[in-house]
Amino acid sequence: MSSQDIPEENLPAEQDHAHGAVGVADEENPFADPGLPPHEHRIQDIDERAARRSERMVALLFTVSMLATIGFIVSYLVIPNDKSIFVFPIGHISAMNFALGLTLGVALFCIGAGAVHWARTLMSDVEVADERHAIAASPEVRAKVHADFKLGAKESALGRRKLIRNTMFGALALVPLSGVMLLGGLGPAPGTKLRHTMWAKGKRLVNMNTNEPLRPEDVAVGSLTFAMPDGLEETQEDFQNEIAKAALMIVRLQPNNIKDKRELDWSHEGIVAFSKICTHVGCPISLYEQQTHHVLCPCHQSTFDLSDGARVIFGPAGHALPQLRIGVDSEGYLQALGDFEEPVGPAFWERG
Repeated sequence: MSSQDIPEENLPAEQDHAHGAVGVADEENPFADPGLPPHEHRIQDIDERAARRSERMVALLFTVSMLATIGFIVSYLVIPNDKSIFVFPIGHISAMNFALGLTLGVALFCIGAGAVHWARTLMSDVEVADERHAIAASPEVRAKVHADFKLGAKESALGRRKLIRNTMFGALALVPLSGVMLLGGLGPAPGTKLRHTMWAKGKRLVNMNTNEPLRPEDVAVGSLTFAMPDGLEETQEDFQNEIAKAALMIVRLQPNNIKDKRELDWSHEGIVAFSKICTHVGCPISLYEQQTHHVLCPCHQSTFDLSDGARVIFGPAGHALPQLRIGVDSEGYLQALGDFEEPVGPAFWERG
């Protein structure tokens, strides 16, 4: 139904909007303003029943958004992390991820669709063209802006269409809860587990290449050996997490070349054990120069002096590599005499 089919007396009164001056193209102004086409009223402008239908549709969309948000929260709390479902044509996917994506998508889509439907069917659709003006607004312009704002608020029918208003506020109030729930997906707080490793008193040092316990005679002067705690196997589910904290590099120095007293006390016959994890961003250190006793991190070239407490002599690393106190057990194998005294890897206050 168009405005031509409605008696003139039933049509709403036109607002007095400025449409800009209509011009005629000439040589001096080839792009004259053609003006705006005649305004045609929508069915909702002339039939309150149609307006009510649009109002109910908008309210329905906002209500579906609220239900979808509640579904998002329930899915997050109820569906197990390891449950999978088959979705054609995607295949097997995480049931939780599918439910969270679907419900959040519906919640956001319905808010947007409701807002668009509201604007297209119930808010004023009269086109308004304003002439350009100086940036500094005059009192008259400010007064006009305030008047236009009040007019827009009135034409939006937000005060009169209470069903739309209440359901919109409900949808907008609930959908942020989805983001709050996602904070739980960051996982449990680390607690103090990043402060400790698998090293403990009596744990033997195992060669990472041969998986055999190390004896002092297995470590030659000037050599670099990588070790891990006895009992840690690559087949274990938490192997990567544990080796990222417990990986060792072992170097044998001449005792008279060790400058740091604590390093000498914590060594065994010149064999020193330091964390392999760089204290800059946690890269594994693997480059050793036996004449200078320096080790280099390949990521950002942080350099540590293993003859002087593994202190930083170059690069962005913030502190020395942690040292592990070692000795030998009754069978002559190298063993740890405790855990590291400080967390391995980057700065302490970032480690939980």
